[in-house]
Amino acid sequence: MNLADARSAIILALGRMTALYQKPVFDEWVLVKMASEQGAILAYQGPRSESYQRKFKEDIGPLRAELDQRHMSVGDFAFVHDAKGTRFDACLRLGQGSYLFCNNVAKSMGEIRQDPLWLEAQKPFVDLSTKFRTDPLE
Repeated sequence: MNLADARSAIILALGRMTALYQKPVFDEWVLVKMASEQGAILAYQGPRSESYQRKFKEDIGPLRAELDQRHMSVGDFAFVHDAKGTRFDACLRLGQGSYLFCNNVAKSMGEIRQDPLWLEAQKPFVDLSTKFRTDPLE
């Protein structure tokens, strides 16, 4: 999958999640390519367009701890139950070294999961993971 198609797939899936949840599940996302000690931001959408880069390494901290404990294959995802504020709540591996980090700046995943609408709203995220598993971001 190319970058333009990946962006479209992400926007569509997160939009479907918002529709099913009846409010944004994730109001911020960033698509990154990680390589050894450096990385590149490929796309961002959210309320902190002027400032998210300064705190990115700090904001992925809770997820980084989760990701360091396991080897993620393309299409695998992880959630952090109690990431608050600007800390990212979810991660999806999109391809060789590329990841999608998602966040709700007002709620943690624990709070999001308390709403029964979450059960349906998570399906587009799972569908997105399947899409990248079969057609990874290049």
